[in-house]
Amino acid sequence: ADLEYIDKSDSVFMTGGNQLRLSTTIGGTEVATRIRRRNAAGMHVAGTSAGAAFMAEHMIAGGREGSTPSPDMVTMAPGLGLTNKLIVDQHFRERDRLGRLLTALAYNPFAIGIGLDEDTAAFIDSKDHLEVVGSGGISIVDPSNLEFSSMDSSHRDEPVSLIGIKMHILVAGGRFDLTTRKASAS
Repeated sequence: ADLEYIDKSDSVFMTGGNQLRLSTTIGGTEVATRIRRRNAAGMHVAGTSAGAAFMAEHMIAGGREGSTPSPDMVTMAPGLGLTNKLIVDQHFRERDRLGRLLTALAYNPFAIGIGLDEDTAAFIDSKDHLEVVGSGGISIVDPSNLEFSSMDSSHRDEPVSLIGIKMHILVAGGRFDLTTRKASAS
């Protein structure tokens, strides 16, 4: 296949639907390699719904609803790999996905969780500054000061204790620096 169109593109947009389908179709291919290379050189890459979840290296492939984390609440899979700093979940408050994002972060506490509400986007520039656009909110979950996690001793279906997680709710104009982990309302 002629993949030079990626090298000539100004941007790439990933569709919604099923992020595992995106991962198993595009992941590990020359298409993924070229998208990552072009993104590193400044090409914009965007996605909606499943496409947004697919952007990061660590991707939520599925899971169940609820606000309390549990060891079996989330299924992870490799994503596109544009960044390893984030784990993104979509339809966040509408589908009560706090528990599955917290579970993903308990397994990957180096990452920052981004929960996207409907009609809301997170724009991330080349300096790792995030800005919120849209009519909803974005939940930023930062486990960098996690003091305690019972994930290693919890059994399937048991609730998990997490102490020291920081959370921000940002709306249009809100900003978050992924390097310093500082949030601001505008």
